[in-house]
Amino acid sequence: MKNKFLVFCLGFLITFFTSACSNAQPDVNSKQQNIAKKKILIVYLSRTKNTKAVAEMIYKNIGGDLVELEVKNPYPTDYKLTVEQVSRELNSGFLPPLKTKINNIESYDLVFIGFPTWSMQLPPPIKSFLKTYNLKGKTVIPFNTNAGYGIGSSFETVKELSSGSKHLEGYSTKGGVERDNILYIMEGEKYIQVEKQVKDWLKKIELL
Repeated sequence: MKNKFLVFCLGFLITFFTSACSNAQPDVNSKQQNIAKKKILIVYLSRTKNTKAVAEMIYKNIGGDLVELEVKNPYPTDYKLTVEQVSRELNSGFLPPLKTKINNIESYDLVFIGFPTWSMQLPPPIKSFLKTYNLKGKTVIPFNTNAGYGIGSSFETVKELSSGSKHLEGYSTKGGVERDNILYIMEGEKYIQVEKQVKDWLKKIELL
């Protein structure tokens, strides 16, 4: 009798765990399939190519359409002149016209928006993008590179200018320091470190 009871208990436990595993697996597969069905746009502004590198890491991991944002009238190559121009634009609220055109924005479900921090704020060209295109109902995910001072008010401004969207946690990392003539740094160990962070971030927001 005792042996029969042990066999019964063992059989019950095997059935329970088998059932639990089989129920969990479809949930994972279903989530992956749902993500695979979504159309992804990765749009970015990059002056020294560090933000571009992060955008390409995202693309490498989850695919989508990769679009570099360009303005009709490029900023000066001289750093100080650019700082002065950006300061005027931020103070006046000027939105620089965009050269980049995205004709099918309505077809995207997830929109990644990448940019450097300029004067601790969202760069004017990104404001132009958010003012130009209606992202209502879409999922918006910001990512950023900066000179070591952080994102400033940039992520909050993204939320404000896409208020009808769902917002996921953004990602930020230190890039170059153009002021000190330290430009593209996403190489070697730095590239490996940032790539791992990007993967961990995508997993955290359940897109990988």
